[in-house]
Amino acid sequence: MVEEKDDPSNERYQAAQKSSWVSVVINCFLTVCQVITGIFSGSQALIADGIHSLSDLLSDFVVLIANTKSKKAPDEDHHYGHHRYENGASLILGTILLLVGVGMLWAAIGKIHRPESIAQVHVSALFVAVLTLISKELLFRYMLAVANRVKSGMLVANAWHARSDAASSLVVALGIIGNLLGFKFLDPVAALIVGLIVIKMGYHFTYNALHDLMDRSVDSDIEQQIRTTLLSSEGVRGVHDMKTRKMGDAIIVDVHLDIDGHLSVQQGHDIALAARNNVLKKFNVLNVMTHVDPYYQGEQNQTPPV
Repeated sequence: MVEEKDDPSNERYQAAQKSSWVSVVINCFLTVCQVITGIFSGSQALIADGIHSLSDLLSDFVVLIANTKSKKAPDEDHHYGHHRYENGASLILGTILLLVGVGMLWAAIGKIHRPESIAQVHVSALFVAVLTLISKELLFRYMLAVANRVKSGMLVANAWHARSDAASSLVVALGIIGNLLGFKFLDPVAALIVGLIVIKMGYHFTYNALHDLMDRSVDSDIEQQIRTTLLSSEGVRGVHDMKTRKMGDAIIVDVHLDIDGHLSVQQGHDIALAARNNVLKKFNVLNVMTHVDPYYQGEQNQTPPV
């Protein structure tokens, strides 16, 4: 049973390590290209996009650290393991995005208020912006495919961070084109829009991470599937008071099972254990805490008269 639960965990770990390092290499290259080209070409939008890529680098390292920590086995202080490192990582990713977005807005608004300080952008900025757009979109598709395959919310968050960069690079490219056509103000306007995109993504990840850290239940469809699995287990007559909570990408379930009250304690225990194991086999569930209630035909959950 332990081996069956370890395989998906190892797969998620390896997938997170590989995809994160791919992202690190790409973001290192893009950050250097964007910032250097932005400075020499006079494009504030490209510099802002470069800072956004730098935030991707930071988030990649956060994911790498959290992925390693969350894999640690339970200990005396953490009986359920360290899976909430993943929720903490998503919270940090969201915070990074919020801070980066606010910084971009501040710089862009400053330029817009001083139009005389807006420089004529060199065409090299457009080339780098298009290169970044293509690279980020391909990176997003790769990372999202990996995240969906191993069902990791933390990797989904990091993938959409890459998509936000692809969207911002498109805006930057349009702003640079406008600047090259003589509409200089479009470059800082593009930087401002990038800031708003980043803030929106940051809010989304921060909001979801906070709710997960407050023991948010899993999706109602998943809950119904777990309930159906329990009810289909031999000997289970009913299910009630089922509660779920997220622990990283895993789930903890508490449930009351109605089992024939005429059976022995050992028989009731075996039925509950089999139902629990059925859930553990089918879902990414850390533990199913079961409580057995005696069931009597026509008088559900009532003990027999003495």
